[in-house]
Amino acid sequence: MQAMFHKTTLLPKTTLLIAGLAVSGLTACTPDKFNHEAGFEVQEGGFGSATASNTALMTGEISATTALAGRFASEVPNTITFAFNSSALSDDARATLMIQANWIRQFPEVRFRVYGHTDLVGSNAYNKALGLRRAQAAVAFLGSQGISIARLEAVASFGETQPVIFTQAPEQRNRRTVTEVTGFTRGASGLLNGKYAAVIMREYIESATRPIATQTQVTNEVTPQ
Repeated sequence: MQAMFHKTTLLPKTTLLIAGLAVSGLTACTPDKFNHEAGFEVQEGGFGSATASNTALMTGEISATTALAGRFASEVPNTITFAFNSSALSDDARATLMIQANWIRQFPEVRFRVYGHTDLVGSNAYNKALGLRRAQAAVAFLGSQGISIARLEAVASFGETQPVIFTQAPEQRNRRTVTEVTGFTRGASGLLNGKYAAVIMREYIESATRPIATQTQVTNEVTPQ
């Protein structure tokens, strides 16, 4: 053990310097500078959990609808808000709906529902109609982004019955729509139910086709001392 220790500690300084620079060079590079392979975007716990999810689907513990609904809620901002007594979409609302549309396009088998809400100002009947108009505005915008209206529903409005903040004053967080996964298009549920991992694999393969910044070539010269 003593001989091995001395052999390790007596490595030439140049060798140690080159090794140190190599390690520091790797740590200094940011991931988005490298050409990527399939799955480069996958975070710890994401792709691996697909196996557990697929097992749960096949054993009947959860449904494909539940699994995708959970993913949509965690991966996409599913809520937009509105000005007082208005169903007009703001620029921020449109930006959020575009993110939703990008996610929805990845799953042509899935149906969605948009729920409209209002604050507690005004009568319940008026607010229920206003909430529905807000849901319809969101659905119309998603449709303009290439999403089939047949996969989108704006038939439910909770009016003022499910506030985020319990206050009689105008509250923007209550004036909202929420987009949720509700099921599959006709004939698609049998295809996907129990095959959630197939959906994940499709995304895994497509991740390799997304554009990424070109790696900057950097050459470091080391002069032996």
